[in-house]
Amino acid sequence: MGRLSVSLCGMELDNPVIPASGTFGYGYEFAEYYDINCLGTFSFKGTTREPRFGNPQPRIAESARGMLNAVGLQNPGVEAVIGEELPRLKKVFHKPVMANVSGFSAEEYAYTCEKLDAQPQVGWLEVNISCPNVHGGGMSFGTDPAAAASVVRAVKAVTKKPVIMKLTPNVTDIVSVAKACEDAGADGLSLINTVQAMRIDLKTRRPLLANGTGGLSGPAVFPLAVRMVYQVYEAVSVPVVGLGGVSSAEDVIEMMLAGATAVEVGAANLRDPCACRDIIAALPAAMDKYGIKNLRDIIGGAHG
Repeated sequence: MGRLSVSLCGMELDNPVIPASGTFGYGYEFAEYYDINCLGTFSFKGTTREPRFGNPQPRIAESARGMLNAVGLQNPGVEAVIGEELPRLKKVFHKPVMANVSGFSAEEYAYTCEKLDAQPQVGWLEVNISCPNVHGGGMSFGTDPAAAASVVRAVKAVTKKPVIMKLTPNVTDIVSVAKACEDAGADGLSLINTVQAMRIDLKTRRPLLANGTGGLSGPAVFPLAVRMVYQVYEAVSVPVVGLGGVSSAEDVIEMMLAGATAVEVGAANLRDPCACRDIIAALPAAMDKYGIKNLRDIIGGAHG
């Protein structure tokens, strides 16, 4: 094992850096810029049972230290992902990939997860119960502990690979949702997804996004994400994947000290397609600066 390596749900990663779902497509697009096998793994674009065209335009709005998006889970559907996207990815990425799944009922989540669980390329299932940009699905499950648990049980009943539940910050008590997921059988948790937010156009006096609200991501949400990862780490025994505004090697270390086993990088990929590569390259020097021999030794290190 190298000094950057970690183990996520029993599977070894060369390093803890994982591009977040929705910011890295299905991987092969970024392979045009660098060898993506340097990544720990990546979480591919959120996938649903049926194809989705997403929300109307405009879907993106800028904000200080971040951005809002309301893409709405645009994707070709699970059959096309299995038949077209994964074979294309296999040519450029030679590690297990994290499959990100969303849905509008427990049964729909289970159907899509069962399909992806059967794919040899898939190492983990990241189940998104936290998307704030669709109506009647996603975040509606993640804001209620009982509903979140029902999705976990439905997915675990039809899968064998590790199930990581992706949690929303748009709740009063994220710990209660995290514990409900763990109690229902989740193998890990990832947090946080985007924070529900809005911008208004001063000229039209209407919301900038056609959806009205969108999800705020980027450095603006990093302190919130660190706080929630810290709280959840103290409450559960399953691994935590930390994300939200991570954009540097120092951010990765801070997130791991809060309790993250691995760290996802989202909006930074949209600003700079080589962001994850550069963060990984900068990690050894950052570790040396802070006297860190092995990253796996600092997980949860900020706790008493």
